[in-house]
Amino acid sequence: MSKNTEKALNILRALPRVCLANIRDNPGSRLGPKRGRAQHGGDKHGAGNKGSGQRQNYMRLGYETGNNPFYLRFPQENYYKGHHLKRQYPPLSMLELQKLIDTNRIDVSKPIDLVSILNTGLYRLFPDQHQFGVNLTDEGADIFCAKINLEVQWASEIVIAAVEKAGGVITTAYYDPYSLQAMVNTTKFFQRGVPIPRRMIPPPDAIEYYTDPAKRGYLADPEKVSEERLVLAQKYGYNLPKIENDSEYDMLTERKDPRQIFYGLHPGWVVNLRDKIILKPKDEELLEYYAS
Repeated sequence: MSKNTEKALNILRALPRVCLANIRDNPGSRLGPKRGRAQHGGDKHGAGNKGSGQRQNYMRLGYETGNNPFYLRFPQENYYKGHHLKRQYPPLSMLELQKLIDTNRIDVSKPIDLVSILNTGLYRLFPDQHQFGVNLTDEGADIFCAKINLEVQWASEIVIAAVEKAGGVITTAYYDPYSLQAMVNTTKFFQRGVPIPRRMIPPPDAIEYYTDPAKRGYLADPEKVSEERLVLAQKYGYNLPKIENDSEYDMLTERKDPRQIFYGLHPGWVVNLRDKIILKPKDEELLEYYAS
């Protein structure tokens, strides 16, 4: 027997017998678990956690009502129909308006319209989101004391009474989306070098509001507006100031033409900011178009 053979037999005598407790697979024959990547990794998919196919403790979105989602259980919601087409009026409270006046962000010696409010930088309007102007709310109506000539797009009866009680005048006026785009950023609009457009008339569903003297609509009869001013003063129990004898009568009674967008600027004019001049149309057809 050679020495190598004898050495191998001696090693076998010292080694334990082969059994299930001391055998294992060849290296590389089995692949261990891999760590998940992206949505399959992290602490929510490790040991002791539920996998992505299970709901854990959260109800699936839309299935709060049972086995069927709410949009199948209630397929028709007529009250919500056409919501994306309705006109919106972002609110501005009378308290905020009084603060703008007290901090000299708004000049009360001139008529106040949407352009004056937007130029403060504290009120924003997005015509592309079906926003059509200011909704003046009655918060702060009891402390409002500014005598102003105000033009907004929507106002309640309490707001109208508060403005007129302080000796001011309020008007509700409609502006179409194209006119609003020109009013949101007047500098950018004038830099384009295009004529000032005509203001369009209100749509059929808004004609009634803007011709109502009780709402102080800009298309209402001025005589009926004066009558409604007196009726509202009697209703809320205050003495109606007589603007006819006021020193600021011209400012309080100044009104825009129903086709006009900016105070002092008429439709069809082109404002040149660089040369600081205003170009006015002379052609008869253009004059007739912008005047109609």
